[in-house]
Amino acid sequence: MKNYNRYQVYPTITLKDRTWPDKKITKAPIWCSVDLRDGNQALITPMGLNQKLQFFQFLVDMGFKTIEIGFPAASETEYEFTRALIDQNLIPDDVTIQVLTQSRAKIIEKTFSALTGAKNAIVHLYNSTSTLQREVVFANSKEKTIDLAVFGAKLMNEIAAQYPETNFTFEYSPESFTGTEMDFAADICNAVIDVWQPTPEKKVIINLPSTVEMTSPNVYADQIEYMSRNLKNRENVILSVHTHNDRGCAVAASELGLMAGADRIEGTLFGNGERTGNADIITIGMNMFTQGVDPELDFSHMNNIIEIYEDSTQMKVPPRHPYAGDLVFTAFSGSHQDAIRKGMAAMKNHPDHWEVPYLPLDPKDVGRNYDPIIRINSQSGKGGVTFILEQNYGLYLPKAFQRDAGDIITGVSDEMQSELTPEQIYDVFQKEYVDIRTPLQLNYYKTETVNEDWDVVSIAAEIEYEGKKCYIEGEGNGVVSAFCHAVEDIVGIPIDILDYRGHSLEYGTKARAISYIEAKGKDGKKYFGAGTSSSVGKSSLRAVVSTINKMLTAEK
Repeated sequence: MKNYNRYQVYPTITLKDRTWPDKKITKAPIWCSVDLRDGNQALITPMGLNQKLQFFQFLVDMGFKTIEIGFPAASETEYEFTRALIDQNLIPDDVTIQVLTQSRAKIIEKTFSALTGAKNAIVHLYNSTSTLQREVVFANSKEKTIDLAVFGAKLMNEIAAQYPETNFTFEYSPESFTGTEMDFAADICNAVIDVWQPTPEKKVIINLPSTVEMTSPNVYADQIEYMSRNLKNRENVILSVHTHNDRGCAVAASELGLMAGADRIEGTLFGNGERTGNADIITIGMNMFTQGVDPELDFSHMNNIIEIYEDSTQMKVPPRHPYAGDLVFTAFSGSHQDAIRKGMAAMKNHPDHWEVPYLPLDPKDVGRNYDPIIRINSQSGKGGVTFILEQNYGLYLPKAFQRDAGDIITGVSDEMQSELTPEQIYDVFQKEYVDIRTPLQLNYYKTETVNEDWDVVSIAAEIEYEGKKCYIEGEGNGVVSAFCHAVEDIVGIPIDILDYRGHSLEYGTKARAISYIEAKGKDGKKYFGAGTSSSVGKSSLRAVVSTINKMLTAEK
């Protein structure tokens, strides 16, 4: 890593009175999907015609009004795709297709030819302007670079006049803008603007691409604000940003670009593009959504977006991808799970305002459900286990019971060295706590009130202990107390009930009630058991039996 001295600090620009840091994003930009051009050219196997047609329709369904469909003069496949969209009348009247062209006469002519019959089209002209590209790749001076851009702009004016049936919008990109001197970038853009002479009715697009991301997003924002101040006829210019992700900051650069004066964003779904990719429109749009801003694109069925994206591109959406990955709404950490569980419970008090710890977004807003929010492994805790049992099975354990069940169930995960599914968690809970019938079993019982003033209850019951049937009787201040007094002599241990709770139960069984018991054994340890039945009284006694059986098993 000592080769760091081969690299130079990227120069900043002087913009002492910058205003973008105080701005907020309050509305959606004009979106332009470049999935079918910039994204498609970056694929190992580019999409075929039918895939492109399907993907185009999906972008339309999502709400994109501008879609860059390709470089029709660059290949026959791109040309045929453009013609298919137009000839088959697949472009809605409110959608504009965009095509790319270099500043060369034959390419510009073929580009317009490909658009014959289109209702609305953007012709996107570009040439490279950075110092490095001018000197190393093209050996062009600043003057010749401007001349090339102006030549293309003038030719576009002339050829567009030959296609009066199409409503053309012109776009210009100084490619490798971020590596271009800012005063020169303004000069070349203004030279193109002088040729196109935009009006309020016919604006032009000036697109400022971070073709290679070379610095931090704040510098890009300074560049955008500088250009916004220095472009001619600014009120009739749509300022656009097109960022790449070489430093991992394309989303942030696009957002700061909007704050700095941009009106429009070019990007792709999930950031697909050359090298490290483009700005991810899904992340940018969902960032707006979670700040109370309508992104004007439909992300409400995220799984469908992932499906067509992966099928069309043969790329995979990473499990930690913002808003869309399989695991982005999932917590394994015990403390996170506990906070999420409490936050979800608190949501009942303010259902119109989403506010849950560790979840900046309601999964249901992107078509997901709550099942994968909390998943259990050895790192999880009682909060996560409790959430799964509550949400999936309607089991509401007392706090002390939660801790014990959390330890038991995460211990199973640790022993298995794997995550536990909700079904496995439920199975462990049932096996460990519910309706345990050995070595003690309750066959039947009956109760009678002895003294209503003192709440004294008597019980007579038949039990089986270690395979032998016994008839027991006892009294206490309730059914549970009476049963404990009656059975203590048989099992030979004291039964000290610390907590007893119960609630109705509807999940997947004929049982209508579940009871939970916490008791202290003669060793001072706490033991827990649960019982289910259509009768609340019987469920409570079955819970006592389950707890006693755990005590007896521990003694052995």
